Amino acid sequence: MSATPLSVRGVLLDIEGTTSSVRYVYDVLFPFALDGLVPYLEQHWHEPAVVAACEQIAHDAGHDSLIAWCGADADQAARRQCVIDEVRRLMASDVKATGLKALQGLIWQQGYDAGLLVSHVYDDVPPALVAWQRSGLDVRIYSSGSIAAQKVFFAHTEFGDLLPFLRGHYDTTTGPKREAASYRRIAQAMNLPLVSIVFCSDIPAELDGAREAGMQTRLVVRPGNAPVPSDVSHVAITSFVELKF
Repeated sequence: MSATPLSVRGVLLDIEGTTSSVRYVYDVLFPFALDGLVPYLEQHWHEPAVVAACEQIAHDAGHDSLIAWCGADADQAARRQCVIDEVRRLMASDVKATGLKALQGLIWQQGYDAGLLVSHVYDDVPPALVAWQRSGLDVRIYSSGSIAAQKVFFAHTEFGDLLPFLRGHYDTTTGPKREAASYRRIAQAMNLPLVSIVFCSDIPAELDGAREAGMQTRLVVRPGNAPVPSDVSHVAITSFVELKF
């Protein structure tokens, strides 16, 4: 499909495969979280954010609590092992579970703070964010990664801190990324009409949900992204330079 100039007031962006390389997520971030999982839980097990993430992992697994999941007689080491085994299982299947994403974000935060991680973003992203901010556009992120992980990701990029260019963040606590209701909630939070927002993602099914809700859409085609099916009806772009407002 050919592109026509967009009339928008808000830009909603995915991260992986849209602003940033899929390979960075799978080759750097995921292995970092997996390698650091055991020592991180051992060192931070009793911290409120970790407790909350582990309880959410238990809920995501279908249990009322971590104690109910692992058994009342299980000691702290056994409960940690329940979490470790579930995280490894979820990551092996690339499941976008809320609790998993929260715990990954905490581990990544430690890595970014220590200077061990620097986020990849495509070269066209920083100038686009600058231009959109100058134009008064409301630019926000919607990703399966936790809001905390999104913020630390954009605060530590190869181009410096890009967080000031983003007015809001949404994750799976807003709703599944393939459901129209999630995009309606985001538009309400942005206080903008759905039709005045363009959602950019590399996943056609996510774009389908956004378009069903009433948003405009752009399919982002980047190196390393999954091949685009021939029946996709969303306008494709290979760079944010192609977004004309």
